[in-house]
Order: sequence, then structure tokens, then C-alpha cells
Amino acid sequence: MNAAKRLATLNRIRKLSRLMDTSIRIPGVGLRIGIDPIIGLVPGAGDLISTAFSAYIIFLATRFGIPRQDLAKMIFNVGLETVVGTVPLVGDLFDAFYKSNIRNLAILEQHLAVMEPKLQEVADELLAQETSLV
Repeated sequence: MNAAKRLATLNRIRKLSRLMDTSIRIPGVGLRIGIDPIIGLVPGAGDLISTAFSAYIIFLATRFGIPRQDLAKMIFNVGLETVVGTVPLVGDLFDAFYKSNIRNLAILEQHLAVMEPKLQEVADELLAQETSLV
């Protein structure tokens, strides 16, 4: 995969992670949630859909040659959120606070900072430009 595709994949992972875990600000509280706990409110299918999105993010992360121990941490994060998420209401609250996708994004970004610092620098610059336009 060339640098442009790697950068596009990293940006896709960042956008999906933020959509799932931090895309909505709750006014007056300062808490950010994503669509993950909202989707989780749908009985049965909600947790399955959220887990599918999280699995897709992990699949994309494997394209960066992430080490097995980091991949295991990412799978654990999603697994924990999936298992606890099956408990009605308590699971949805856990989803809102645990944010497995953001945790997994941090694991990937730590890996890239060590293994591909140039890619990480370019991605950070583009992210800064996008946020300054908003």
C-alpha cells in the first residue's frame, strides 16, 4: 500500500473512531459520546452493529502491520465493550464512557509514531488543517 492509501486508511480509521465514540457533545455537561451507545439502545441488533463497525476499524488497522500484542489489546477493548454492552442500560452507559474505538485509535497512532513517523506527521498536519477550517 502506497503512502497516499495508507494516509487515506488512517484518516478513515480516525473518522470512524470519532464518529462511534466522540462525535456528539452533550451540552452543559462537557461529555462527548458517539453513535455507539445510541446504536446500542436498539435491542439485540444495536450491539451487533456497533461491534461490526469496531471490527472494521481493527481490520483497517491490520493493514499497518500492527504487532500481535497491540492487535490483542484492540480486540480485548472491543470484546469488553461488546460483552458489557449486552447488559441493558448499564452496557450503554459503559459504551459512552469506555470508548473502545478511541482507545484502539490511540494504540494504532502509538505504533505509527514509532514505525512510520513521517506518515503520522503528515496525518497530524492534515488533521490540523481540517480543524482550522471548521
